Amino acid sequence: MPVSTRAYALAAVSVVAIGLVATYAVTRNGTSDRYAACRASNIAGAAAIGGPFTLVDEDGRTVTDKDVLTKPSLVYFGYTFCPDVCPTDTARNAEAIDALEEQGFEVTPVFISVDPDRDTPAVLKEWTDYLHPRMIGLTGSAEQIAAAAKQYRTYYKVPEDKSDEYYLVDHMTQTYLMLPETGFVEFFNREMTAEDMANSVACFLGS
Repeated sequence: MPVSTRAYALAAVSVVAIGLVATYAVTRNGTSDRYAACRASNIAGAAAIGGPFTLVDEDGRTVTDKDVLTKPSLVYFGYTFCPDVCPTDTARNAEAIDALEEQGFEVTPVFISVDPDRDTPAVLKEWTDYLHPRMIGLTGSAEQIAAAAKQYRTYYKVPEDKSDEYYLVDHMTQTYLMLPETGFVEFFNREMTAEDMANSVACFLGS
C-alpha cells in the first residue's frame, strides 16, 4: 500500500515537531546525550515519544508497555492486511533482529496493529509468528490503539466506511527503537536497510 501524500506530509510535520520538542527538553534540562554518536536523526532524546499503553497481545492477554518493552525493542505500527508496506518493513525489521542476535544483542520486534476490526489476536499471532518467532503482536480496542498511537506521535487513518472488506489504512511507517530504562532513543525510516538498522541499534546498545 503506498502511504498517502497526506500521511507523508503529516509524518514530516510530526518529525519536525518532535525534534524541536525533544531538543528543547534536553537543552532545558542541561543533560548530555550519551547516544549522540549513534544518532542519525535530529531527535535529541526520549521526552516527546513513547509512554504508557494498555493493549491486547496475540494470545488474548491484556498487557501494558511494562510487560512488553522489557528488552530493547523495535516498535512498528501497521496492519496485517497491508498489501506491501507493512510486510516489507516488518520483514526488514526481523532481518535486523537476526543480524543483531549474531552480534550478541537480543532485541524484541513489536508490531502494533492500527486495524483492530480485522487484526484479532489470532490473526496477529499467525502473521507475527510467520515473520519472526519472537515478534510480539498487539491489538486492542480502537480507543486503546488510538491512545498508544498518540503516545508515539504516530498517524493513522482508518476509513469511516468499512463496508468494503478490502479497505486500506493510511499510516506512518517509522520504526521506533525503545530501551527499557531510557524509553525512545531513535526512529528508522523505511528506506533504511536491515544491515544499517542493525548497525545503528548495535551502536545504541553498546553505548
